[in-house]
Amino acid sequence: MDLHYEPARPDELLDIMKIENAGFSPAEAATTDAMQERISAYPDTFIVAKNDAGKILGYVVGPAFNHRYLTDELYAHAHPNNPDDKYQAVLSLAVHPDFQHSGIGSRLLTELSHVAKRQERAVITLTCLQNLVPFYEHNGYRNEGVSNSSHADETWFNMVLPLE
Repeated sequence: MDLHYEPARPDELLDIMKIENAGFSPAEAATTDAMQERISAYPDTFIVAKNDAGKILGYVVGPAFNHRYLTDELYAHAHPNNPDDKYQAVLSLAVHPDFQHSGIGSRLLTELSHVAKRQERAVITLTCLQNLVPFYEHNGYRNEGVSNSSHADETWFNMVLPLE
């Protein structure tokens, strides 16, 4: 399947939110306001994958910041990427339910890694639930243990991908 990658646009917010709400529990999912902030704040690291018809099949989003592991405050407020920060975070990776298990999530992670390398980031970092650890390990991420995050009252795992 051919995919096209581009920055998320404000007029795509509703389609993005449908995918977000299908992929995350209500406690885990970003609010519409938070996602709108992210579209504005992260124009280079909010990437949508579209098919040839222009339909959004998935997206990946996250800020650059200066810590190895995500903090819960990253979910609360979006601040523009700082070019000097060495870590690229992933706040959300989601694929439309009709297109899951077709490699789109992995391809979005690869696309984000290309952007992060161009921006001279050292590491991509994210947290995930235990059931997703194997997916991220398959994509080259290392499990560095349980996160301090209390987001959505879940147990999260720190996953990191060194960029070389």
